[in-house]
Amino acid sequence: MIPDIIKQLPRLVYNWVMPNLELFDSSKQLRVWFASMVIGFAVSIGAIVFRELIGFVQLLWLQDHTEHVISAAEETHWIVILLAPVIGGAIVGWLLTNVMPQRRCFGVPDVIEARAIVGRVIGFRNAIWSALTTAISLGSGASAGREGPMVHLGAAMATAIARRFNLPKWADKTLLASGVAAAISASFNAPIAGVLFAHEVVLGHYSRRSFVPIVIAAAGGTIFSRMWFGNDAAFEIPAYQITSFWEFPAFALLGVVCAFVSVLFQFALVGTDYVARNIDMPLMIRPMIGGLMIGCIGIFFPHILGVGYEATDLALKNQMDLQLLLLLLVFKTAATAITLASRFGGGVFSPALYLGAMAGGAYGLIASDFFPELASSQGLYAILGMGAVAAAVLGAPFSTTMIVFELTGGYGLSIALLLAVSISTGINQAIHGHSFFEWQLEMRGLFFKDGPHKFLMRSIRVEDFMVKKAHSDEFERHKLDEDGEPMPYLKTNDSLEHALRRFDEAGFISLPVVDDTRDWRVIGNATQTAALRHFNSALVETSEEEHRA
Repeated sequence: MIPDIIKQLPRLVYNWVMPNLELFDSSKQLRVWFASMVIGFAVSIGAIVFRELIGFVQLLWLQDHTEHVISAAEETHWIVILLAPVIGGAIVGWLLTNVMPQRRCFGVPDVIEARAIVGRVIGFRNAIWSALTTAISLGSGASAGREGPMVHLGAAMATAIARRFNLPKWADKTLLASGVAAAISASFNAPIAGVLFAHEVVLGHYSRRSFVPIVIAAAGGTIFSRMWFGNDAAFEIPAYQITSFWEFPAFALLGVVCAFVSVLFQFALVGTDYVARNIDMPLMIRPMIGGLMIGCIGIFFPHILGVGYEATDLALKNQMDLQLLLLLLVFKTAATAITLASRFGGGVFSPALYLGAMAGGAYGLIASDFFPELASSQGLYAILGMGAVAAAVLGAPFSTTMIVFELTGGYGLSIALLLAVSISTGINQAIHGHSFFEWQLEMRGLFFKDGPHKFLMRSIRVEDFMVKKAHSDEFERHKLDEDGEPMPYLKTNDSLEHALRRFDEAGFISLPVVDDTRDWRVIGNATQTAALRHFNSALVETSEEEHRA
């Protein structure tokens, strides 16, 4: 009996393994893995060039290309600090007017939009110009982050590389996320955070099939970056420890404080952008005026200039007093809001970390005055504040928590950080209703937080499921009813949601599709059945993508 089983074992293994290998081979996963490795290396090199370009522009007026902006600014004449953002704004204004087709720089929301909308492609040429404009912006002192634009550049590079491979359709979004993971990994020296960010923010779901290529890209994105910039964390801080478990109520209260900081920060960004949109002025001048305002603040508080890593580092090392921490909370918020409203290039990731460090540091100093024997170091609270504010602003609690861990090496603070992050994120959601990225997308009419079914209802167009008339047919005019009013009809750019309502209101299962730009001629026909079939197909495809192993 046993020998028979042993003889059959190879055949049983073969029958079990071969179908899996055939499925693996038919989905071209090995080719996707190789493409993700190429993407990781390419994006890493792109991140190095991007950061060095920022440093080069900064070198021209600060005589320093490192993160030590405050130290360099203190040795620089005030007129240079005043004019550098203005000159940078003039160059940015010219680029926006003459080169950038959408008259703005790109960031994370554009990547999310490209992932969600079928057929939306991130143009590589536009991404290069956007990265150049952002490098000039940040190098000349604009108060914003470099990670958002780098994420867009990484996604654009991934899209361009993916086109060179003959890959299945499912790989498009995976490789887009791989470029994002590589960009975060190379920018922050944080590969685990890059993987989580790509899943949490860009893909919006977890898939084992996507996990492998995203990890490969994140690892590749880290290798060259570490070879160039070193293995050290972005912030070198002392080994902080929690003084007492009685502090956890204080950590929870810190989460509440950080939630309000994040909400006020986002309202400042939204409000300043709204005001700027309602001021009629040439786009060429807008960044120059914004640069002048930033320069005026920078003369007295050079801590707000650029990405702001040195100021954040000082807060983490207990080297700022309470008054300065509170002032920088106000002026960094103002400077970042002015920067983005003035159309400078940049993101909100680094400013959110900065504000979190200031809020946490100030909270720690106040807590130590009330409970000197129980309160931990100011720097520990600054670390917790970084994660709490950034998670609420970005709507990415998992990846933000990991970024803070990898940036600071503070893994021992995990419970306290998770508590502060969760409370801050929850309160921000209750008050503000969405993250900053979601707000930017909703300004474009894209509502992702309502679920895939709502988004599909609004993004699918009549032209996607209509039957067009043959070119040889003679076009007919749309019919009028007895009162001379047009009979029920649809237009090619009507949404699926509008079309289904129209079918229901009109009581027809079929409606003509009219191109009103061509004298109300009927160019096709749409049926209610075809609309529902297309919607169901898109919904099933989305569900399969989110649950495919």
